[in-house]
Amino acid sequence: MLKEIKYLIFIVIISLFLFFTGKYYFSDENIKNSYRSYKNIDEKIKIYSKNLPLLKNDTENIIEYVKQTDKKKKKKFNFWKLLEND
Repeated sequence: MLKEIKYLIFIVIISLFLFFTGKYYFSDENIKNSYRSYKNIDEKIKIYSKNLPLLKNDTENIIEYVKQTDKKKKKKFNFWKLLEND
């Protein structure tokens, strides 16, 4: 008997939790607040992006190309031949 009452109380508590959570989540006030927060986030991003400092580009002429003087024979890779030879 006591076990059934305990299970009944658990079911009632879980049901009330789900009911009140759904009621709050689908309420008009919560929907309005969520849309307002989305709009505020977009405005905050625009304001923040305007205040970002621009850094000077210091990556020009970083790579130095070395001219190869030796005309070594380059090894040819025969990828398709590897697939053909099973």
